Amino acid sequence: MSRREGSLEDPQADSSASPLTHLEAKIQQTHSLARLLTKYAEQLLQEYVQHQGDPFGLPGFSPPRLPVADLSDPAPGHADLPVQERLRLDAAALAALPQLLDVVRRLQAELNPRALRLLRRLEDAARQVRALGAAVEALLGALGAESRGPGPEYAAAAATDSAGVFPAKVLGFRVCGLYLEWVSRTEVDLGQLAPGGPA
Repeated sequence: MSRREGSLEDPQADSSASPLTHLEAKIQQTHSLARLLTKYAEQLLQEYVQHQGDPFGLPGFSPPRLPVADLSDPAPGHADLPVQERLRLDAAALAALPQLLDVVRRLQAELNPRALRLLRRLEDAARQVRALGAAVEALLGALGAESRGPGPEYAAAAATDSAGVFPAKVLGFRVCGLYLEWVSRTEVDLGQLAPGGPA
C-alpha cells in the first residue's frame, strides 16, 4: 500500500517539474536549429559568391555594404543587452529575412538560371529561417516577453528597387551575409538560455 501511494506521488512531482523541462527542451531544440542554420548559411554565402564571377570572391574584394530596408547588422552593443531584448531583435531580423531571401532567389533566377543548387539553397534558407523565427517567437512567448517584428512586405518591396546586374549581385551578397550574421547571433543568444550555457 505504501509502495502504491509512493507511486502516485511520483507522477505529481514529475508533473510540477514538466513545464520547466518542456521550456528547457524548447530552448535546446531552437538552439540546435540555429546552430544547424549557421552552418547552412556559411555554405549558402560561399556558393553565392562562386556564382557571381569577378570581382566577387577575389582576395581583398569588399563590396559596398548597401542598406537593406528593415534589416541591418547586429548593433555593436547587441551582446551587452539583456537576453530577452537580444532575442526580440533576433526575432525581428529573422522575420524580415524570408522575403529578402526570396527576392535574392528571384534575382538569381534571372542572372544565374542554371545555378539550380544555389536557387534551391536560397529557397530552403527562406523556409528554414522562417521556422527559426517562429521558434524564437514561441520562446519569447513562453518567457513572457513580447516580440516586435518589422514589416517584411515593405522590406521585400524596397529590396526589389535595386536595378542593374552589379547592384543586384551586391544586394544578394549583402542579404546572404546578413542571414549568416543574424542566424549565428541568434545561436549565440540562445546559448545564453540553454542549460549549461553562460548565465
